[in-house]
Amino acid sequence: MRARTLPHTRLRSNGGKPIARKALAVAAVVALSTGLLAGCADDGGDDDSGSSSGGGKGKTTITLGLFGTMGFKEAGLYAEYEKLNPKIKIAENVVERNENYYPALLNHLTTNSGLQDVQAVEVGNIAEIVGTQAAKLEDLSKAPGVKKSDWLDWKWEQATTKDGRTIGLGTDIGPMAICYRKDMFEKAGLPTERDKVAELWAGDWEKFVEVGERYQKKAPKGTTFMDSPGGLINAILSSEEEKFYDSSGEVVYKTNPAVKQAFDLTAEAAEKGLIGAQTQFQPAWDQTIANNKFAAMACPPWMLGYIKGKSQPDAAGKWDVAVAPKSGNWGGSFLTVPKSGKNVEEAKKLVAWLTAPAQQAKLFEVQGSFPSSPTTYTMTEVTGAVNDMTGDAPIGKIFSEAAKQIPVQVIGPKDQIIQQGLTDNGVILVTKGKSPEEAWETATKTIDNNLDK
Repeated sequence: MRARTLPHTRLRSNGGKPIARKALAVAAVVALSTGLLAGCADDGGDDDSGSSSGGGKGKTTITLGLFGTMGFKEAGLYAEYEKLNPKIKIAENVVERNENYYPALLNHLTTNSGLQDVQAVEVGNIAEIVGTQAAKLEDLSKAPGVKKSDWLDWKWEQATTKDGRTIGLGTDIGPMAICYRKDMFEKAGLPTERDKVAELWAGDWEKFVEVGERYQKKAPKGTTFMDSPGGLINAILSSEEEKFYDSSGEVVYKTNPAVKQAFDLTAEAAEKGLIGAQTQFQPAWDQTIANNKFAAMACPPWMLGYIKGKSQPDAAGKWDVAVAPKSGNWGGSFLTVPKSGKNVEEAKKLVAWLTAPAQQAKLFEVQGSFPSSPTTYTMTEVTGAVNDMTGDAPIGKIFSEAAKQIPVQVIGPKDQIIQQGLTDNGVILVTKGKSPEEAWETATKTIDNNLDK
């Protein structure tokens, strides 16, 4: 979602209590309390000054807490920075799913302890961090080399407090497209050229589901049209200006027709067997990528890196990218620097460098994370970008055009909780035999319980 962050003072959800206090999150916090610090164990034996001994003697280790595949290491950015700064060593600790990473991060921010030098924050959590934890984080607008004009206005504003402190620098955004398998579309009798594929569902997510019905009639054995119910509902909701909160800060996910329509359409697709019965970013879902078990998926740019990482080598070049039924934004992150870190000044320099336009362009070129810096959109790394998985598809041009159409979307501090409830405790149940009505009831009860309502 391209989003405008609601002022925290106008929100009522969760009664002001940190999510880490919720019973649902306690186990994750306990399990991950040491995990957030695990990166420190990789630093070669730092002493209290942050300088390592032994093989890394005289070097300062900067630790990063990340989630998912953010791609800095994979794109060679750490190695490049270490070469430019011989006295710096970089160590990262990664938790795959943000819903496991974030409760622990919030707990450490709340207690102002156990934080790494740099901590990533997902867009669905940035409103809560800005509203409740900004005092624990450095103002990065004053970091060396940082210029506000290097970011999209709305991306910069998402991490900026009411008094003008910018506590996170944007990494990527997630303009929506659809990734599809050309070979599987061909076997099902569907067009394979990206422009003709996009025409099939242009302007309407219901048309997208209808294409799924066409696919399923002649589908290669053991495959579904789409990967997961979570992927579909996320894609649909990403194209709405208003979903879980209204502009006044009220929680409206149960009364907003757009949310229920997205849920019902996803449930319909699930009932018709068009969607795999998997939860995204879990090992079983990873296997459906590796084993070619679905033909299409909602595909923000960062998903290309995930597809590449989970696919078998022979899948390279068999994917393509088509324009989505409606433009939307799914995902996007920020890097923050806790004030309690061991190496605050060096961490600020690193964050400023990692999120600078040149590095954002490199990250997209190698990993597929689309820049939040508009100055990159004319760089050759973006305009000429292709991906191993999608062959000659002009992904830079496709995602740039999609980015221009993204609606400005309201986000609130508990967007992640609501989104996860609708997916992992909602539409997924329809693939397991529950009725859409039962799935909606379970989802709303779970969400309201987690919002302390």
